[in-house]
Formats: sequence, C-alpha cells, structure tokens
Amino acid sequence: MKSIFKITALLAFAIILSIDPSVAQERKKGKRPSPNAMVSQDIGATTVSISYGRPGLKGRTLESLTPADKVWRTGANEATTITFSDDVLFGGVEVKAGTYGLYTIPGENWMVMVNTGIGWGAGAYDESTNVAKVQAAVTATDAPNMERFTIYFDTLSDTKAHLNLHWGTTLAAVPITLK
Repeated sequence: MKSIFKITALLAFAIILSIDPSVAQERKKGKRPSPNAMVSQDIGATTVSISYGRPGLKGRTLESLTPADKVWRTGANEATTITFSDDVLFGGVEVKAGTYGLYTIPGENWMVMVNTGIGWGAGAYDESTNVAKVQAAVTATDAPNMERFTIYFDTLSDTKAHLNLHWGTTLAAVPITLK
C-alpha cells in the first residue's frame, strides 16, 4: 500500500512539474500590444544586435509615453538589450564586448546609456552601473512620423554606423565606431 502511495505522489509531482513550463510558454506566445523586435548590423567584422519592444503612439504624444528627464527602458516590455561582439566606441566612449541594457533619458537633448542592468522595464537601471552615457544627436521635427518605436542603423561604413532611435517625429542618433 505504501508503494502505491509513493508512486501516486511521485506521478502527481511529475505532472505538476511538466505543466508549469508549458503555461509559461503559452503566455509568451500571447498577443502583445507592443510586439518584440530584433535588429542586427555588422560593422566591419563586429556585430551589434538589439532586442526591444515596439510600443505604438496610438493617438498619444511621445512626451506622455517618455517623460522628459526620466529614465526610459528604450522600448516596451523587458528592458532593451544591446550586444556588441567586439569592443566599440559608443558615442565616443569605449564599451567592451558583451550584452548590456540600453536606456535613454528623453527630452530636448536625449541621453543614451549603455548599462549592465538588464531586467524588466526601467527598474533594472542603476546609474552607478553605466558603461557609457552619451548625448544623442536629436531631430525633433524633420524626421518622418513613425507610429511604432523603431531602432535601426544608417550611415554605415566599414568602421562606423549610426544607431537610430525613432518614434513619432523624433529621431535620436548615436555613432558606433570600431576601435
């Protein structure tokens, strides 16, 4: 009788363990108001990859979604991550190869931070763990209107590219240069 009880308890425990991961996987497949995106660019032999959420304006103002002078996770959902396959200069500041959080402080002049904090939202950000903090070149009216937040690269050469953060009619750009 004891062995049947042990087998039943073990079987029940195994079923519980197998159910939990499948529920978590289903939630990630669900509909997200801010879909995830990835962008990657090779600059010479160095690869820069970014993973982020793409919120939409949906009739709201950029200022209401990214309050000036407050740290923003640079997207939606989980904090945005940026990965450098080799050491680079990010806005002129040396950054070692690795994966980091990408945070911004929007406003008239945007600050862009590469930070060791990676987690949910802006809560993972700690100013003391900044690897780089640079001012971005900002265009606030001449850029075409972008309904969904978009990150892309342009001004590509064998040694340099601009990382662009574009939402609404605001475009902030930071140069990434090979060392």
